[in-house]
Amino acid sequence: MNPAANVENKRILITGGASGIGAELALLLAQRGAKVMIADLSAENSEKTKKQASNHGTSLLTHAVDVSDAKSVKNLFAAAMQQLGGIDVVINNAGIDHDPAPMHELSDDDFDRNIAVNLKGVWHCMRAAIACMAPNGGGHVINVASVAGLRSSPMISAYSAAKHGVVGLTKSAAVEYARANIRFNAVCPSFVDTPMVQNTMAKLDERGRKALVKANPMKRLGKPDEIAGAMAWMCSDESSFMTGQTMVLDGGMLA
Repeated sequence: MNPAANVENKRILITGGASGIGAELALLLAQRGAKVMIADLSAENSEKTKKQASNHGTSLLTHAVDVSDAKSVKNLFAAAMQQLGGIDVVINNAGIDHDPAPMHELSDDDFDRNIAVNLKGVWHCMRAAIACMAPNGGGHVINVASVAGLRSSPMISAYSAAKHGVVGLTKSAAVEYARANIRFNAVCPSFVDTPMVQNTMAKLDERGRKALVKANPMKRLGKPDEIAGAMAWMCSDESSFMTGQTMVLDGGMLA
């Protein structure tokens, strides 16, 4: 089988699919023949990504979602089941950051919002995915975590706490649902040139920006297409014996 075609006709749902890594992945999977729905809080960005797909001769389905809201997630999965005809792969990519700050200066609102979106939002979607996949022979859930979920992350403690939680949820679910043929894996990128990272960099001084760029041995930010390419492989059947793992894409940061 041609590796570029091995996601053909797979039904894939991507949260946070309207920008950054999610959008790059959605466009790539659609080009490789997958049936893709992107779910995002931003209708404007969703339409922009949908138009990009159309310009490339492919198509995307879109749906609004707030992953921190259980009812919104339930409605999303109902729509995806109906419009895609089922779900083979769910990619939990929706996430937020917070302004870098020492832990004792971080507000309750910042902490609570990060947990609500970055951790509980993933849990909402994992739970919904299991309910859809278990009666239909299984599937694959890919959670976007971060190297901040694998190591210390000064100044972004709430984000780091949430991402550590995502890794824990991934590993626990992988063992719980292996017999149901539902796989769970996490992707842990370092700093990637996305709107969220650019937003963080804008809040740093020049020294901080340089330190962020040079945080790995490759001395550069990752590119969204580099992360998307690896995740596209995970969406294929070539990853069929992989579960409970964290794929680290960090330019050597943790080496």
